[in-house]
Amino acid sequence: MSTPLLPPILIVDDEPNMRVTVRTILTGEDYRVDLAESAEQALEMLPNKNYLMVITDARLGGMTGYEFLRQIKQLYPTLPALMITAFATPRLAVEALQAGALDYLSKPFAPEEMLHAVGRCVERFQLLRENVSLKSRSSEIYQINQIVGDCWKIKEMRQFIATVAPTTATVLILGESGTGKELVAGSIHSLSLRRERNYVRINCAAIPEALLESELFGHEKGAFTGALRQKMGRVEESDGGTIFLDEIGDMSRPLQAKLLRFLEDGSFTRVGGNEELRVNVRIIAATNRDIVKAIQENDFREDLFHRLNVMQFRPPALRERGNDILLLAEHFLKHFSKSLGRSIKGIAPVAQQQLLNHHWPGNVRELRNVLERAVILETTSMIQPVSLPDFHVEARLWPAAEADPLATGRGLAELMTDYEKRIVTLALDRNEHSTQKTSELLKMTRHALRYRMQRLNIIAADGAAADEKE
Repeated sequence: MSTPLLPPILIVDDEPNMRVTVRTILTGEDYRVDLAESAEQALEMLPNKNYLMVITDARLGGMTGYEFLRQIKQLYPTLPALMITAFATPRLAVEALQAGALDYLSKPFAPEEMLHAVGRCVERFQLLRENVSLKSRSSEIYQINQIVGDCWKIKEMRQFIATVAPTTATVLILGESGTGKELVAGSIHSLSLRRERNYVRINCAAIPEALLESELFGHEKGAFTGALRQKMGRVEESDGGTIFLDEIGDMSRPLQAKLLRFLEDGSFTRVGGNEELRVNVRIIAATNRDIVKAIQENDFREDLFHRLNVMQFRPPALRERGNDILLLAEHFLKHFSKSLGRSIKGIAPVAQQQLLNHHWPGNVRELRNVLERAVILETTSMIQPVSLPDFHVEARLWPAAEADPLATGRGLAELMTDYEKRIVTLALDRNEHSTQKTSELLKMTRHALRYRMQRLNIIAADGAAADEKE
């Protein structure tokens, strides 16, 4: 059986009975078929739609099949053609091949002969499509070993990726901008059973709303101004593979409804079309929006959230990752030193402290930019504080509650409790929830730390370090 999303086959024959016979053979195997009574009619149809192949009779009223094939070869050099002839002499067979036929059949023929010839064209089409897809991909598909970090949240996330990736479960990635959501998505695909198939990425916020539906699901000729021919959508390109919908929180509600239907069973229709198509695609979606707030404000459909939220990942903000800041800084330092041809050996202790003290509202992306800047500006063998930005502008990007606590309208006791909880939580994260190391960092006893954790309702993470045991 053929894949339903293969392009249709164009049958060209001036005999109605032969057109019906060939169509019956092909539709019985789920191929889609268009019919033309003459070569002239077929040449008018070809610019309007993508075709898998052309099947033509050698003798047609008007333009002959041989002349028709020569025009196809000139106008559509990659479109395969099959010729049917009642006179299968060696000379005519050579003429058919020279005219551009990929194969030929002599009348009468068995249905299996035609299906075998068509099957060869299907294999050729799929190989060409995979080749085009591979060339159009980004130069790199992210791997799990590119998720740099030793804090417990990152270790836990890497393990979760390894567990979820081999399944077909839909994935939703929530997190601030710059935390590595695209890296998580790429890692899931690279560890999945679909890793040899297409991995298609779409930034829903980067495509105008009026064009996003067409980009996703494709369109038919004449569906809108400028739709000069049929276009395959990105979900068709990713058939059998994975599609990553980044910034899905910016998708309009009408398109959310169509995506919801697609998630139900993989079915969709192209813009301006009526034919229902179906693909087998794994969906990974991501957003940096507060999804609960978006649902409450009626900007995002709750039913779509539940459909996407089968497996949820939340990459931690950089400020929650403790000494991973320095680990990532060293990673980017090596990368940019090599790419920019510099010989910088490390980061000076004072500069390290400056990196640790920053809030990192832009997360890992911001840190990457800071290290690129530092490598360009540094004139010594170690990154010095003078090569780092003063973070004055970046500090203004902190949430208002942190930049101006009085703007929240809360009293001093509540503000102090909140601040104390954030300090203790940050210290625990930085030390992988080891109370021994955290108490030393905060210069207090472990008993006093545990008391504060209990009072502030801070629960120690599972799998705490061995030094927690009495």
